[in-house]
Parts: sequence; structure tokens; C-alpha cells
Amino acid sequence: MILLASTSPQRTAILRQLGIRHEVVVPDYEEDDRQDADPVELVREHALGKARSVWAKAGATTGARGVLVLGVDTTVALDGRSYAKPTDRADAAAMLGVLQGRTHEVVSGLCLIGDGFEELHHDVTRVTFRPLTPAQIDAYLDAQEWEGRAGAYAIQGRGAAVVERIEGDYLNVVGLPTALLVRLLAERLPGAYVLA
Repeated sequence: MILLASTSPQRTAILRQLGIRHEVVVPDYEEDDRQDADPVELVREHALGKARSVWAKAGATTGARGVLVLGVDTTVALDGRSYAKPTDRADAAAMLGVLQGRTHEVVSGLCLIGDGFEELHHDVTRVTFRPLTPAQIDAYLDAQEWEGRAGAYAIQGRGAAVVERIEGDYLNVVGLPTALLVRLLAERLPGAYVLA
């Protein structure tokens, strides 16, 4: 059984798409999205904290035998700064204004914990936005997809219209570094979860 240490509906949808059965467990972990933190270190720290939190819960209730815990965190990075979830519409507008017409990185940390192992990795996808006018940014914000989204956009929704090009794992931009996860599951539990 996989316990997903996240309440993200996008991550749940991706796992369902892959046919990976899982349960969502809310982690007891407080994220500190420091804008000046190294983006890779930040997402790895958060993924590890979320996964360890749920692993501790699982161990207390099941002994953790046969359980895998998956923790993931994602941020958008540009010029050494992290752009996590915007606090309000004005913050989202500022983020999109910085990202428009430029290439940024979507950085995800992934932690997989099982009986006797703890894997901590990260993945990076490069995303280029097309140039946007203030009116186009405002129209996108009206769709309210920016809420709860790193970098203030959702590539799987109307945000696809602001993206010119991506390099790397598309599903990483949606919220789960899928190629990395599939590889780790295949290495740790061959045939148990993916394409069994």
C-alpha cells in the first residue's frame, strides 16, 4: 500500500492515472517556503518532512510492514528564487509578471520511505512562458487557477495557454515527478506497482 503524504488533488489524479492504489494521509508537517532558500534543498526538505511525518503515523498504527510512504513537494524557481503558492491575487499577478516571457524551472522533491529504506531525490523540468500582457495575466487570474499553485499557474488547465515550451517531465509540472517515481518503484518493488 502507498500512503500519499499530500492533499494535492493533482498528485492523487496522477497516481490514479498510473493505476497505483494509494491512500491520502495528511502529513503533520509545517512547510516554510522561504523565497531565498535553495529551491532543490527546499523541496527535498519538504518532501522528506512530509514523508517522515506520515511514516511515523503509519508505524504507530500498522507497524509500517508492507507500507510505502510518498512525500512530494514542488516549487517554481527563477534567478535563484522560489515561487511557491501565492498568498493572494496580487502575489499571483506579481509571480506571473516575473515568469512571463522567460524560462523557469519546476523543481520537485520526492521522498519514498519503505521498510528498511528511505529514498530522497529531486527532478527539474524547464518551462518557458510566452510573453504576456497585463490584460492577459489579469484574464488568467480571473480563472482562479492560481490558487494553491506553485508559480501561480496550472499547466493542465488554462495555464497551458501561457506556456510556450517545456523540457522534461510534463507531469512534474502538474505536481508529481512521475518518471522518477516509476523508476524508484521499479527498482524497489519490481512489478508491484507499475505495469505489473
